[in-house]
Amino acid sequence: MSPNRKPIRPLLSSRRAVATGLTGLVKPNPGFESAAVTPSPVDYPGAGGAASAAAAKRRHGSVWFGPNQERTHRYREALTGLNAAQKPGIGVPAYTRWVNRRLGRYAAAAAFAMHWTANAVTALSATFSLAAIALLVTGDPRPWVGVLVAILLATGYLLDSADGQVARLQHTGSPAGEWLDHVVDAWRTPAIHLAVLVGFSIQGQPSWVLAVVLGYCLVSVVEFMSQILAEQLSKPHSTPTPEAGPTRSFLLLPTDTGAFCWMFLLWGLPPIFVIAYTAMFAVNLLHTVISMRRKYINLRTANGAGPAGGRTSHRARNA
Repeated sequence: MSPNRKPIRPLLSSRRAVATGLTGLVKPNPGFESAAVTPSPVDYPGAGGAASAAAAKRRHGSVWFGPNQERTHRYREALTGLNAAQKPGIGVPAYTRWVNRRLGRYAAAAAFAMHWTANAVTALSATFSLAAIALLVTGDPRPWVGVLVAILLATGYLLDSADGQVARLQHTGSPAGEWLDHVVDAWRTPAIHLAVLVGFSIQGQPSWVLAVVLGYCLVSVVEFMSQILAEQLSKPHSTPTPEAGPTRSFLLLPTDTGAFCWMFLLWGLPPIFVIAYTAMFAVNLLHTVISMRRKYINLRTANGAGPAGGRTSHRARNA
């Protein structure tokens, strides 16, 4: 599920910059589900200690600025900044692009208003996912189980979009936070597939269905590693990419993590769920093969083809 938190240059210098729309240029970062704004501490009462409280008092005069007003103020300011600083949806599937990112901004603003850390949001995201996995391994095929699993997984994915934005709002982005986000993403999707495997086994599904689940799990791991490595290796050679149109986003909907989460609404109808799951596996397998080929070609072009087809041996890299 999409991934990283890094320190960035402040995008906004003051509340006045947000209000007038004088924001800085946004530099897309593929590792984040959505880009975020970096506010000045004095813009958010409570974020900068005594200085921030003094600034709030100056702004509001003699009017008492209580906890509820403070949270409302912080929420509105954060949401305004986040809405003004979003990275483009280049090659992003429809649900993630227009639903998850938008809801993620509201979740990030709410977490910021309540003084939650980015790591706390990451932990909450993982907790929702673990709850869904625990339900799947029971193999219970009742409809309400599928509805609850879908809601839990979708909420976990939503919060996965919010943690990086919270880190940027709080100026707490770091390699450690990025690492934690990647670790959670690395286990989450394979764990969901393995939970489906256990549930199918309890239900007595045929062997070919279990093989499909293992194949889907493998594809998800390969696709995740391919994406992360391509982002890291292409950074020195990255070039701006034009905005992608809506058609491509809708075509990529079967590969969307959000669509995968909501597919579990069909869990209570095992024959239909198996068909939907198998179809998504086939589409994702094809997409992964095409995507990996494209990434390999792009990396060879960017770095130049070496004497061994563009490869550099592991021994040479570590010499």
